[in-house]
This record gives sequence, C-alpha cells and structure tokens, in this order.
Amino acid sequence: MTEEPDMAGKGGFMKRIMGVYDVDPFYADRFAEFANQKERIPFTVVAFTGIAKLQAFTQKQPLELLLVGDEVDREQLAQVKAEQVIRLSESREIVGEETPVIYKYQASDAVLREVMAYYQVRPEQTALTAVGTKSMIMGVYSPVNRCGKTGFCLTLGQILARESRVLFLSLEEHSGLSRLTGTVYTASLSNLIYKYREGGYTHMSLGSVLYNWGGMDYIPPAAYAEDLAELRGEELGEMIARIAADGIYEVILADIGHLGRGMEPLLELCDIIYTPVKEDCVSAAKLEAWQEYLDRSGRSHLWERVRLLKLPRPGIVWQTETYLEQLLWGEMGDFVRTMLKGQRGEDGM
Repeated sequence: MTEEPDMAGKGGFMKRIMGVYDVDPFYADRFAEFANQKERIPFTVVAFTGIAKLQAFTQKQPLELLLVGDEVDREQLAQVKAEQVIRLSESREIVGEETPVIYKYQASDAVLREVMAYYQVRPEQTALTAVGTKSMIMGVYSPVNRCGKTGFCLTLGQILARESRVLFLSLEEHSGLSRLTGTVYTASLSNLIYKYREGGYTHMSLGSVLYNWGGMDYIPPAAYAEDLAELRGEELGEMIARIAADGIYEVILADIGHLGRGMEPLLELCDIIYTPVKEDCVSAAKLEAWQEYLDRSGRSHLWERVRLLKLPRPGIVWQTETYLEQLLWGEMGDFVRTMLKGQRGEDGM
C-alpha cells in the first residue's frame, strides 16, 4: 500500500485518491497496480489490506472514491470516510442495490471503464484539469475510396503507441472494428457524444468509453451511423479539441470517414493530414477535385498539412481475427515504420 500517495499525477494532473479494499488482498493489489499504470484516470489508487488500515487512513485523508468487496461488513465501512462508494460484486445478478455495483471478476480494463462511468464529479472539482502539453492531432482522410486508409490508420496508431500515449478515434460509419478486435463493446463514441451534448463531459466520461489494442487506447465507433450523420463538424471538432487540450494523450489519431455535415472544422484541428491515394485516373480526378474545393472554400492552407501516401497493396487476409497483426508485421507495418523514421529525420530528431 502506498502510505503517502503522490497527489501530482503524470501529465500535470492533480490526483485524488481511490481506495480499493477486498477480503482478497491480492485482488486489491493487482487492480491498484493496473489502474496506476493508466494515464487517463485522475486518481492515485491505493490498495488496503485490512479494514483498520482503511479506517485509519481516511481519518487523515478522506477518499474520493472507494471500491469495496461485497463481503466486507457494511457496519465497519461506516467509519470509513469516502465521497463515493462502489461495491465489487462476486455475482453478475445484482438486484435492489442503491450503491453502484460492478462485477469484480471481469477484465481490469472493463472494471475501470465501469468505475469511470459511475464516478460522479463534484462541480468544484472541474477545475482540476490537465495543465500539460496539448495533444498533437493527426487526421487520416482521403477522397479516394478503398485506398487502405483505415488499415494504415490502425497500423500507425499501434506503432506510435510503442513510444507515445495514443488515442485512436474512428469516424467511419461502419468500421468493422468490433470484428477485427474480437470485442463486444458496451460503450462507444455515441455515449461520449451524448455526454458532451448534455454538458457532462469529464475525464471520467472519456475513460468510461476507452478500450485498448496493442498499447493504443481507442474509442469504439458510433453504435449507429445516424449518430455521426446528425453530428455537426463544429460539435465534433469542439469535443476533440477539448480532449486534446486536456493533454492526456500525446497523439490523437482520427480516421475520418467522410466530410458530410461540415466536417471541415475537424480537418482544421489536424496538425498533419495523411491522405492515401491510388494511381488510377479516377482517383487522381477525385484528389484534384478535393484540392479545388479547399481552394474555393478558403481552406487552401490545409493543403500544406496534407501528406500524400501511396500505400502498399494489402495482401491476402486469411483470418479477420488476425488482420491487425498482419498489418502491423506485414508490408503496411514496414511502410509506416519507414515513413515515421523519415519524418524524424526531417525534423532533426
């Protein structure tokens, strides 16, 4: 247990304390170790091995949040000072509980996601935001269809995540990401959009929709294509700018599916725009038409941020479940690594 938690977290956050106490001390220790490695939560997580230690600690320093096992005696908890309590249940069948309850025997990432969804931020805490460096925003967009855009984007994100904190954001209407990762999503971009529209966006609401693949955090695509169709570009741009300003991630990588509903404001946010192209005459005509549109709409400056890419042709995909690994260790992965190495050389890094 950390007797004196460091209140200054990574990235410039002021950290609050989340306590974890369970009759199984190994569970509490493992969860605390896992959660403290996550950049996205504004907590220092402390595991407690006994109720007396928990009570004594909170007499000096009240907990912002307490995760407590379902078998812990509730009368003993009466002497524990915690702003909010979430129960850890050993059963999926939860009936008649007023206190929020989470099934404890699921992946730690899933438990943490539910914690962030339940956690209620007090109004006076909203000022405790990041003071770190704004995230770099990379966009991947092309007017050319079937150019390998999404495969490139997913490969780029995984490779960048080896050295940087990366958030991948898919704005495709039908990305197929659930099939590619083999994950059934319980939260998505739709949930985050709803929170933002209601004025309830916080670091915790972001954390409640995050998943991880290959070291890269990502928000699953909108559950319904209509959610994207109804979204204005300004609104989406404001939300992404808010995430970038928080400085949790060094890179935000957006797979931009289309520019309907005025999505140009999203391109305005991008520090760099990767644009995969093909060599046929129809693709060349589409690219020229897009450039002309940027000129006519007063956004010719965006062309300076565009990096045209001729991607390697995708090989045969034998299994959907291994597609992302094939990309990472195949020609696409080699292409991305070479591209990034060249960019570092241009920057003098």
